[in-house]
Amino acid sequence: MIVSTVPPNGDVNPYGVAFVPQGFPNGGPLQAGDILVSNFNNNMNLQGTGTTIVRVSASGTVSPFFAGPPHPAGSSGLGLSTALAVLSQGFVIVGNVPSTDGTAATVTPGSLLVISKTGRLVSTITGPNINGPWDMTVLDQGSQAVAFVSNVLAGTVVRLNLNVAPNGVTVANQTVIASGYAHRGDPTAFVVGPTGLVYDQNQDVLFVASTEDNAVFAVQGAATRTGSGGKGTLIYADAVHLHGPLAMAEAPNGHLLVSNSDVINSDPNQPSEIVEFTKQGQFIKQLSVDPAQGGSFGLAVSVNAATSFFAAVNDNTATLTVWRIPRSP
Repeated sequence: MIVSTVPPNGDVNPYGVAFVPQGFPNGGPLQAGDILVSNFNNNMNLQGTGTTIVRVSASGTVSPFFAGPPHPAGSSGLGLSTALAVLSQGFVIVGNVPSTDGTAATVTPGSLLVISKTGRLVSTITGPNINGPWDMTVLDQGSQAVAFVSNVLAGTVVRLNLNVAPNGVTVANQTVIASGYAHRGDPTAFVVGPTGLVYDQNQDVLFVASTEDNAVFAVQGAATRTGSGGKGTLIYADAVHLHGPLAMAEAPNGHLLVSNSDVINSDPNQPSEIVEFTKQGQFIKQLSVDPAQGGSFGLAVSVNAATSFFAAVNDNTATLTVWRIPRSP
């Protein structure tokens, strides 16, 4: 299934992708199995100014879910990033990395927006450890959650321990658990730095895709450590198949899936690839989502008893592709 992610206001450049989990409460437009997609650019294709999240239903119907306030020229837009998560208690959290003119020259630290199940902005999470929230993964434990957020403007990953109540989400504490990733502004990609995150709860390991480093690292003790572990342990550096790794997700078989920005180590013969590799760093396979470079970014996986779903955006065409994969008995 391929659907457009362009909302009525014309925002483009879809970044974040997140599935609505089972058990998500009623009382709003979202249903379990829906997919949310956040937009980074406005209708003038200016980076860091997109203000919308769209809902894609299981049947492929696309509708607006959240629309931040419009921003006149010269003011700081939202720029909704790949840091997008849906909590089972009825909240959506999304990062924003704003710019006034679509370039990194005017980028500001941004924040995390907490949005209700009805699409209303509830609160904003900021602080000295939130500096360009570019991607996020969440360990959802109901009334509590652990959010790992990559900061593209600081080259760090921060752990947020969250309290989730019926009226909102609050931060119990913040801890920088990883640091030292290469990061910089870029005339094409806006900014590059640490991006995709996957948390392995069984091993208490956080996997970090670092775009500028062109590598994937593993940070041990991610949920429990009290300080930074640096970049962590290098697990995957593949000059043949990695071209600036971005968003990352765990496949149903336990492998890792990472999109490529094509900004680092560019190869026109391998455009817009999503790469599958093991957690031990063995390449498995790759899939191109567009014949031109720069199309792959946000992706997500959802698994139920009978079916696996894999969703990935194409920035070049402002679309979302969803694969439905029956699970083996």
